[in-house]
Amino acid sequence: MIDWNAWFSMVNLLAMIAWAALILLPRWPALLSGVLYLGVGLLCLIYAGGLIGVLTGLLATPGGGEADFSTITGVRAIFGSDAGVTIGWTHYLAFDLFVGLWIARDADAKSISRFVQAPILLATLLAGPLGLGVWLALREPAARRQGRFR
Repeated sequence: MIDWNAWFSMVNLLAMIAWAALILLPRWPALLSGVLYLGVGLLCLIYAGGLIGVLTGLLATPGGGEADFSTITGVRAIFGSDAGVTIGWTHYLAFDLFVGLWIARDADAKSISRFVQAPILLATLLAGPLGLGVWLALREPAARRQGRFR
């Protein structure tokens, strides 16, 4: 039987290390590749393994109920188990880290200060779409200065 608490802690630690590196360390190409492949990529593999394991019945999900993606009741049932919450959380961690990496690269390309980037990246970590929305609003003037398609 899988220890979903340990799994949850492991994916959180992995994501926090990647976020700390992205926000605090110099953005060398090797670091950005590490965040992409060892951070985002590994979270994606963990997510896929968990999702496939649960959907095929290889990983136990006690208390899961009638899970499906077509109704709110079905989605609630998915998140009604530790497995569902952990797999869903891993999904959020992977996508938010990918978005944060894109924001950091885009902001660097537009010569936006790391001091401006840091709170946007933190907002993306804590509330993904909020951070992305703030970045999209702030990036427009910089994108216009550089040309629309850069």
